[in-house]
Amino acid sequence: MRLLVLGGTGFVGGATVTEGVRRGWSVTVLNRGLHGVVPPDVHRLRGDRTAPDGLAALAGGGWDLVVDTWDGAPRAARDAARALADSVGHYVYVSSGSVYRDPSAHGLDEDSPVVDADADSVDGDYPQLKAGAERAVREVFGERALIARAGLILGPGEDVGRLPWWLRRVERGGDVLAPGPAVLSVQYVDVRDLAGWMLDAGARRLGGTVNAVGRREQTTMGELLDACLTVTGADARLRWTDPARIVAAGVQPWSDLPIWMPTGHPYRGLLEQDVSRAHAAGLTCRPVAETVADTWQWLREVGAVPPRAGRPHRSSIGLDPTREAAVLAA
Repeated sequence: MRLLVLGGTGFVGGATVTEGVRRGWSVTVLNRGLHGVVPPDVHRLRGDRTAPDGLAALAGGGWDLVVDTWDGAPRAARDAARALADSVGHYVYVSSGSVYRDPSAHGLDEDSPVVDADADSVDGDYPQLKAGAERAVREVFGERALIARAGLILGPGEDVGRLPWWLRRVERGGDVLAPGPAVLSVQYVDVRDLAGWMLDAGARRLGGTVNAVGRREQTTMGELLDACLTVTGADARLRWTDPARIVAAGVQPWSDLPIWMPTGHPYRGLLEQDVSRAHAAGLTCRPVAETVADTWQWLREVGAVPPRAGRPHRSSIGLDPTREAAVLAA
């Protein structure tokens, strides 16, 4: 198989490149060459999809499958799809569950309404950008396109820093503010499982839209944080705290306490999606303990969460220790 990855040095793109190489495929990436590295057997094309003639390096090429993780202007996604219309057999676009119009709804499936978006737009918020890019890819590739709406993505290489923050926090030891209840479900997908499934689905020319994330009952906050305790071997104590008390103290779910999204939160539906279509199409997910252990091993090797490829610097994620101590003391 001949695989083209647009980008290929970030979190999902990098995992996709690694999986393609592992399979023995011929792998090409197109990026600006400014961030990250690629395995030595990967052919690297230089290009900037936002610049005039920025896709010129694709001319004359031919691939069986392209994977695109773009989250910028939909017009750029449209331009890339048009440039590849006659040289790629199948197009996989990595979208997001954030495109759904009502992110609080339980059981969101692929037919749930999405936000209004324009395939020709050059700006918008994140849901609009992803939804617009979906439309752009479909307009060009039709049934030759697979729209993979990912949810929370964890695993080695994570450049957002959600699971790495919890690992470092538990490693530090002491009393840890653990957002209750411990049995609250966490719906996510390991980046390696996502990459493998996308390549499998793309190779067999699966089209349409799929919520590409694990099952709602895959794990819980308690299981995830217990796994962090196990792999770090830290002398830490999880202080499970009622979510109402945490929110009343001004602590923000998802940003201050990563991964956690309590029941009743306006975006809770994004962790309660209907994923029956994905699992019928072969998506399988490894245990949370494996994801946590492998992420810890990777984090110890690299030392710190890497910057997001091609993205501006963002403020640190996670709760300040002083604020955490104040909530625990209260």
